[in-house]
Formats: sequence, C-alpha cells, structure tokens
Amino acid sequence: MEARVNATAISLVRGDITLEETDAIVNAANTTLSGGSGVDGAIHSSGGPLISAECRKIGSCPTGHAVITSGGSLKARHVIHTVGPVYKDGEHGEPSMLRSAYLSSLTLALEKNLRSVAFPSISTGAYGYPVEEASKIAVSTVIGFIKQNNGLDLVRFVLFSDRDLEVYSRALKGAL
Repeated sequence: MEARVNATAISLVRGDITLEETDAIVNAANTTLSGGSGVDGAIHSSGGPLISAECRKIGSCPTGHAVITSGGSLKARHVIHTVGPVYKDGEHGEPSMLRSAYLSSLTLALEKNLRSVAFPSISTGAYGYPVEEASKIAVSTVIGFIKQNNGLDLVRFVLFSDRDLEVYSRALKGAL
C-alpha cells in the first residue's frame, strides 16, 4: 500500500528491513546499542562489524531518542538506531515514548539530509507493544511530521508479517 502526504510517499511493505535500499533504515535498538534479537540482531548481523564498532563509540541511547551510524555492509547508507519503550500496560508513558522514537528518527534523517527512511514496527517484538496500538502511533506520528516538515521523499514501513502489514494498512487508511 502507498499513500502521499504533501510531496512524501508513505509506503507499507512486507519484507526484510536489512535489504532496503533507502538512505537509512531504522533499527529498533536497545539502550546499550549492543545488538540483540529481532530487528536489532538482524541489522547488526547483516551490517557487519562496522555498525557495532560505531555503536560502541556512541555508547548508549535513551528511550525515545535516536542516533545514527553508517550502514556498514547494508544497502542502506545509514542506520538510525532508536529505542522504543518496553510495553507495560500503556499507562506508563509508553505512547509518548514511542511517538518520540519515531519523531527523533525522522528529525535526525532530515538533519542529515536523508531523503528516504525505512522503519520497522518499533517496540512490537520483544518489547511487547501491541501492534494495533503501535501502528496508529507510528502512522499518525509520521503523517504529522511530514505535514510540518519538507525534505523526505519516502517513508516506508517494512513489516515482518502479513498480519502486521494488514494492521498497518488499516492504521494508514484510518489516518488519511
């Protein structure tokens, strides 16, 4: 599915984010930037040792913030590492922290003059955020950012399963 907001395409695809050729892919990182499971582990593994070395130099990243490294041996030139919240019950600031993770990533992309960014579904794997809730936050945050900022040609959500793609498609249709 694809939609346009101002001059920016928002695209939803099912796939492997490590294969994306966008200027940057976003990593659902942990606060130590040390690699982990899921998307984080896949990006560190596919990107090679350069990404891990750059992450060690940076040191850490607080929840809701973002940092950038090279793409190592990935097709994407850069990796934006952001830390989403661990989901407890939705009553401990999780929605605002998730929104902040997306906003920090998009802001960093513009600061670095990147034109295209691919996101995974942040916090919905090991961090347990319900996909239905997370998708609405992700999509509405991206649309709001694009309406207020020029410079991105493409924001893509690369989703791991057919179910996640379906949920994000509903969220995008509902937000337009």
